[in-house]
Amino acid sequence: MGLFGAFRRPSEEAAADSLYRTIVRQARQPTFYVACGIDDTPDGRWDLIAAHAALVLRRLRREPAQTRDLAQALFDLMFADMDQNLREMGVGDLAVGKRIKAMAKAFYGRLAAYDQALAEREGEALQAALRRNLYRKMGPTQSQVAMIEAYLRREAEHLDAQPVETLLSGNLSFGAPPAGQAGGQG
Repeated sequence: MGLFGAFRRPSEEAAADSLYRTIVRQARQPTFYVACGIDDTPDGRWDLIAAHAALVLRRLRREPAQTRDLAQALFDLMFADMDQNLREMGVGDLAVGKRIKAMAKAFYGRLAAYDQALAEREGEALQAALRRNLYRKMGPTQSQVAMIEAYLRREAEHLDAQPVETLLSGNLSFGAPPAGQAGGQG
């Protein structure tokens, strides 16, 4: 929990919970794993959740005065969920803290890489970041990487167009995953 986490309003906690549930629901869409070739493993699922969370946090950081507490609550909730998942998978208590610390460091790296790459309208930066992170143990086709790149760019634009009040109230929607299969509306 952040330094001021104890002073958060219950509405921020509820909004963060709603945002996080929508992120996870979207990241679980089968087409990401089937059509886009993302590894359907705990690592692959974590990376897809991280990519969606990065999009949402990228949007929240655009108006920090209004969203700082919500962004922190979302981050805290995400890593509390990761902690719980590791424990449920049988990772020992002593190892969980180290794993969470490594995951947080990796997430910050992904957040920076995706943010910088999305700022570039053209170029290979986003595809390189996706190959390095989302597909790190896989050999995706160029079309699979291109599908995810187009999807992330589309969703970043969609989030940028949403009023901050929508996100502050916990309302978040994503478009259909790549290949137009079963969408995830939140």
